Amino acid sequence: MNRNMEAVLENPARSRGLKYASINPNKPQPPPIPKPNQFPSHLDAPNVSSTARAICDILTRASPHDIETALSSSGIVPEDDLIEEVLKLSYNYPSSAVKFFRWAGRGKKHPAHTWNLMVDLLGKNQLFEPMWDAVRSMKQEEKLSLSTFASVFQSYSTAGRFNEAVMSFDVMDRYGVKQDVIAVNSLLSAICSEDNQTSVGVEFLEGIKAKVSPDGDTFAILLEGWQKEGNAAKAKITFGDMVAQVGWNKGNVAAYDAFFMTLFRADLMDDVVRFLQVMKDHDCFPGLKFFTNALDALVKRNDAHHAVPMWDVMVSGELVPNLIMYNAMIGLLCNNVAIDHAIRLLDEMAFHGAFPDSLTYNMIFECLVKNKKVRETESFFFEMIKNEWPPTGPNCAAAIEMLFDCDDPEAAHEIWSYVDENHVKPLDESANAMLIGLCNLSRFAEVKRLAEDVLYRRIKVYESTMTLLKDAFYKEGWQFLWAFHESCACLLRAKLQIEFPCSGLIGGHLLSVL
Repeated sequence: MNRNMEAVLENPARSRGLKYASINPNKPQPPPIPKPNQFPSHLDAPNVSSTARAICDILTRASPHDIETALSSSGIVPEDDLIEEVLKLSYNYPSSAVKFFRWAGRGKKHPAHTWNLMVDLLGKNQLFEPMWDAVRSMKQEEKLSLSTFASVFQSYSTAGRFNEAVMSFDVMDRYGVKQDVIAVNSLLSAICSEDNQTSVGVEFLEGIKAKVSPDGDTFAILLEGWQKEGNAAKAKITFGDMVAQVGWNKGNVAAYDAFFMTLFRADLMDDVVRFLQVMKDHDCFPGLKFFTNALDALVKRNDAHHAVPMWDVMVSGELVPNLIMYNAMIGLLCNNVAIDHAIRLLDEMAFHGAFPDSLTYNMIFECLVKNKKVRETESFFFEMIKNEWPPTGPNCAAAIEMLFDCDDPEAAHEIWSYVDENHVKPLDESANAMLIGLCNLSRFAEVKRLAEDVLYRRIKVYESTMTLLKDAFYKEGWQFLWAFHESCACLLRAKLQIEFPCSGLIGGHLLSVL
């Protein structure tokens, strides 16, 4: 590294960068040179070695003219790993870093990765003239590589100087670095990583594609840029160019993901489905990540119209949905009363290694109950029991109520028997549903027996249920009411004596409801 670099570092105003005509006359002004402490230093970075910390203290505390003397007096031998560690911590102090780099290189030659660090450090500080001095020194030592120019591209793009980034690509071959598709993609990645600059990347590609043929990664970078910008119209154009220039390729998953996420976020769901069908015909698919994110959003929107064809495309390829995705899709179908379709998904889950769980079964069971599918509810209940995924307590209570309403008390009683025998909590919901159902059918003898059993076992009977039973017994006459009254009263007295042994008034008050 020559003395000219140090001179420029002492007077950054001399650094003018490359002198090329701008390819974008309306480009924004570059941001200012990074302020001190913008980058990590030895003061805040974790796991800094004691030797590196000692050198960094010298670089930050010694006067510029005394740095090399202080380094030589430290007695520290600058090994390659130590040099790399110090340079990574010295981005805030480029002038001192250059002095250290030169001092550490006395008597030996720096390896290529250390030179690349120096180029990156200078570029990130927008000291482009000394950066190019370092590049020329690397050329003399035959240590230049694409990694060096990738750093140059990134530094110019971060500074908003995209024309210099492109012109750096144009001179690569003069430095002995090949202008191949990997180099093209490196520059495109640097440009498109900046906000709203994908059009600059497209312009560059249009000018170079006659010389260097793009590949799938090239278009993936551009499509990811349009995705970040949310520009679906430009994404469609780039997608069409990709198909025309590189064809259909199952390996271009990153490009497909970016394209479909752009359409999806633009709420162009008809286009998403249409393009998915076209891709399916060419045996190409986006990745599971896209389908996961898209289906999650469609479920939140309750959009089964677009989710179903998307799901069908997904399972027709080599992608395997997991249990979470199956449950989300089955829940969506149930919300849209597509019960037959939900059951078909349940039946196919095992073939994809996604075994249903309690949530899977209970969503379908709840849908059957809500839609008063009497025979299907009873049949599905026994399937759940057989597969050891029984309905939840609230679902059992709802099923009992529905079956009574639909004139199938025997099925309701079967569910209650299961709830009772297996202590499916909360018991009170199902018990109250049974009492009300029997009462509505005027099966008062069964009501009396169940009420006695429920109260004796201290299962809660709701006040609304008690009121309903009382009114029903009144309508049937005093004889039935008196029998029910006596049974419940005795049980309540026994219960109240246990819970309130010193308060006869409370017992009298509660019994007054009867």
